[in-house]
Amino acid sequence: MEQQVNMQNVNSIKPVGQLKTNKGLLKYILLSLITFGIYGLVVMSSVSNDINVIASRYDGKRTMHFCLLFFIVAPITLGIAAIVWYHKISARIGNELKRRNISYNFDASSFWLWNVLGCLIIVGPFVYLHKLFKATNLLCENYNING
Repeated sequence: MEQQVNMQNVNSIKPVGQLKTNKGLLKYILLSLITFGIYGLVVMSSVSNDINVIASRYDGKRTMHFCLLFFIVAPITLGIAAIVWYHKISARIGNELKRRNISYNFDASSFWLWNVLGCLIIVGPFVYLHKLFKATNLLCENYNING
C-alpha cells in the first residue's frame, strides 16, 4: 500500500515555484520606454531563465543569461552573438513547444522571418517579440500545470 502511495506522489509532482505568464508586447514597449530599457532587460532575462527552468532537464542545454549577452558578449562580438542567441533560444522554445504538444507555430524560422527580414516592413521585430512572449507564456503555463 505504501508503494502505491509513493508512486502516486511521483506521478503528480508539481513545480516548486510558479513561472510568470504575463509577458506581453504592449506592456514590454510601454514599460521599457518609461524605465529607459531596464524593463526590457528584465523581461528578456526572465525569458532566458524560464526556458532554462522548463527545458534543461530534457534537452541538457543552458541558454546564456540575457544580461551577460547584452552587456559583455554581444559588444565584444559586434552583435553577432546576439543573432546567434536569438536563433538558438527561438529554436529551443520551438522544440519545447513540440515536445509538450503545444500547438503554436514558433521556432528559429520565426526569428529569421520576422525579426531579421521583418525589419524591411518595420513592424516585423514587434511581431517576433509578440510571438516570443506568447510562446514563452504558453510554455510557462504548461510548466506551472504539468511540471
